Amino acid sequence: MKKSLIAIALATSFLSACGSSDVSTQPAADTTTQQVKGKAELGSFGVDLSARNESVKPGDDFFMYASGTWYDNFEMPADKTRYGAFNALAERSEERVKEIINDITNRKDLNAEEQLIADFYHAYMDTDTINKLGITPVKPILNDINNIKSIDDLTRIFGQSWLTNAESPIGGGMWFNRLDPNKYELSLGAGGLGMPDRSYYLDDSERFVDIRKAYVDHIAAMLAFAGIKDGKERAQAILDLEIKIAEGHWPREKRRNRDLTLNQIKREQLNTQYAGFNWDLFFEQTGYKVPQVNVAQPEPIKAMISLINNEPLNVWQDYLTFHTLSNNAGLLSEDVYNESFAFFGKTLSGQEQPRPRWKRAVTEMSGTQSLGFAIGKVYVARYFPESSKQQMAELVENLRTALGQRIDGLDWMSDETKVNARAKLAAFTPKIGYPDVWQEFDGLELSNDDLVGNIQNLRKYFHDQSVERELQKTDRNRWGMTPQRVNAYYNSSFNEIVFPAAILQPPFFDPNADPAVNYGGIGAVIGHEMGHGFDDQGSKSDANGIQRNWWTDADRAAFEAKADMLAAQYSQYEPIPDNFVNGRNSLGENIGDVGGLAMAYHAYKLSLNGKEAPIIDGLTGDQRFFLAWAQVWKEKRTEQSMLSQLRAGTHAPGRYRALAPRNHDAWYKAFDVKPGDKLYLPEDQRVRIW
Repeated sequence: MKKSLIAIALATSFLSACGSSDVSTQPAADTTTQQVKGKAELGSFGVDLSARNESVKPGDDFFMYASGTWYDNFEMPADKTRYGAFNALAERSEERVKEIINDITNRKDLNAEEQLIADFYHAYMDTDTINKLGITPVKPILNDINNIKSIDDLTRIFGQSWLTNAESPIGGGMWFNRLDPNKYELSLGAGGLGMPDRSYYLDDSERFVDIRKAYVDHIAAMLAFAGIKDGKERAQAILDLEIKIAEGHWPREKRRNRDLTLNQIKREQLNTQYAGFNWDLFFEQTGYKVPQVNVAQPEPIKAMISLINNEPLNVWQDYLTFHTLSNNAGLLSEDVYNESFAFFGKTLSGQEQPRPRWKRAVTEMSGTQSLGFAIGKVYVARYFPESSKQQMAELVENLRTALGQRIDGLDWMSDETKVNARAKLAAFTPKIGYPDVWQEFDGLELSNDDLVGNIQNLRKYFHDQSVERELQKTDRNRWGMTPQRVNAYYNSSFNEIVFPAAILQPPFFDPNADPAVNYGGIGAVIGHEMGHGFDDQGSKSDANGIQRNWWTDADRAAFEAKADMLAAQYSQYEPIPDNFVNGRNSLGENIGDVGGLAMAYHAYKLSLNGKEAPIIDGLTGDQRFFLAWAQVWKEKRTEQSMLSQLRAGTHAPGRYRALAPRNHDAWYKAFDVKPGDKLYLPEDQRVRIW
């Protein structure tokens, strides 16, 4: 259930992504205001009006007004912890990928990539073999752990975690050099926790005390699979170690501060500035040459080095044994997986049943470090018409025009800074649908009866490619998501906005929907990703993706003041008693939402060329626009999932993302929101940044 993650602040922002409100009369390219052809997938014009609860005043709870009937009547599937528009599309994508895999596995005349897909899927679905093997596939790793006799032995195991999927309190990944995006650079950070966030270890409220007790029981049960007796006592020692690791970590809001996480040093300086750790031995396990590194979390790295040197080796051995089984549980026998699910699925997330095995297989196969692009190539050919890519490209340009006009109209930004802002906007590179250059799989070997071996072969294949690229010029054709992924992202190092094919479907985008719906849906998503280039962290990079200050001091101060207002606004939302949205940690996403919505509304008005939008089903164009936005974020969550989102997520929960319009004057007019309504904000408290 758990994936091993190194807590490094990377410069990529995901969707899952002001000045004057006057709109120029200069039109944007008009591609979405053509006569609607065909029937919209949702409702009569692209919005599901039956989802609304019209007994709720829009100004009191816009989320429940837009989606309340759906929310009150929807029953959470037993294998879900959250369900909404994203999940519905993800399920559609899963079904389509399953069709692709079925077609491949039912044929005999397979090309090399199709054979890889067939072999991997067969190995994943062969539960008879997997159950017979038990934990045997990871016993070589466990034996190495049992043979640890020194801190150097421990360091060696940490350095091999990229292959074994064990755990390490120190780790890193190859990313882009933030001061020269044409170069790769290894970034180091602190990891090593089993639960979602440090607060799960450090919060002394009853809820988290109970979670920690359940975690100890789970650790003991997992250790039993490795034949370890007196597991409860040893499990408590593992928890105590992880508590110390958590104490050494930065809070999430600090880890996303790009000024604090840019600390480039020469490789040899690690030995003096971060002494007490055998860096040569550690990097030797990775194969990277590492002439220079970025230490993303200086103090946490030092804290981890201290723990490595001072905590008993036998506790580290038990820790590694547990995490090796835990991190690989989805690949091992069903008894191991079921124990892992009981804690990470039920206890931590409120999920009643595991996802069907075929869906877990699809997820495992669809990543960028798996067979995702081999599958994605077929997905695009079947399900993504070129016309959608063209329409999307035109929408992107409409949003670029709108944001350009909004920058021109900003009353808080000087002309000097506007020059740089316009340059960055002009340099945005959109990637739509699928890569121009597909990932190749030459030389990759997979078996139809060795699941763990397949995973390790994939890890080694992509790791070797990363090692080979380390000193080469960065590859700007590279995608961080596969086409079948329902999401989008902004990469500040390349100043690019990326929209995989699978998100370009209703409710986000429908070529037959009313233009207001497409602008309120995918238009605002485009604006959201553009907004990441100008959020509190993305705005620290320039048009060329170089992290530098391109602002005047006065303009930056004005921006920060507005950002602080937005952080305070979102921090007032309390989904669970005494558990609030972290407005500072989610600030970049909230700026993306509020700013993206403003850009999309501006572009929608431009598309009308000065004409009034028609009334459809009793709704004005503005009402349809904001309803489309709110229904994109309709969702239902288990309480445990909500808690994890609040403590570990960078996004506000969907029901609060749906409330972003309360910062936009047009929303107040569209729904007659007035003082006294619960969501009403006086004009001077509405946050207008972009």
